Amino acid sequence: MMIKAQMRHICHLVLLLILVTNMAACNTELSSTSADSNENALAPTGSVAASAKPAKVTVPAGTRLRIALIDGVSTTNSAPGDQFMASLSEPVIVSGKMVLEKGTVVRGRVVDVKKSGRVKGLASIELALSEIIPNGKPVIISTKPFTAVAESTKMRDAGTIAAGAGIGTAIGAIAGGKKGAAVGAVVGGGAGTGTVLATEGKELHYPPETRLSFSLAIPVDI
Repeated sequence: MMIKAQMRHICHLVLLLILVTNMAACNTELSSTSADSNENALAPTGSVAASAKPAKVTVPAGTRLRIALIDGVSTTNSAPGDQFMASLSEPVIVSGKMVLEKGTVVRGRVVDVKKSGRVKGLASIELALSEIIPNGKPVIISTKPFTAVAESTKMRDAGTIAAGAGIGTAIGAIAGGKKGAAVGAVVGGGAGTGTVLATEGKELHYPPETRLSFSLAIPVDI
């Protein structure tokens, strides 16, 4: 009887041990499942955060980039290859969405410069934008060139020559009558022409804050 009671007691202990072991295993499995669930629950949040980065927008060719110069340029002080800084004077809108804010920094370069010549040749300057820098990250762009040509001085030159001839005629008439007047007109006209030859035509000056407009030559992703 005692042996049977001891055997029964041992069986109860074994069963109790098995039960406790199973419960511990279940708790461990539940904890692991709970941790996995938490990780899985956090994973979509991380994915959303990663995908929250704004997608790039294509700014089409032909889009106007209106700028205000930060660095001045001119036909007297600028040379081909010189760079200049500017900023957008207006925001850039694509499909109703603002892609570039007003004030975004841009960089440009002087493509060509021609100073005004004597008598012939008008001053001209050619500019292009090479980079746009949204949020401090340069993006290479290509624009159609901005070209400007100085105002012609032909009317002013003709007036100078005519004035010189008139003064010469008056001086010649005082010196020697009709013959002197004719000679004076030639001398006076020459003097007027000499003034034109010695005077350069108008130059082009674009100081800081000058507003200019460029057009994208090819699309760019911002």
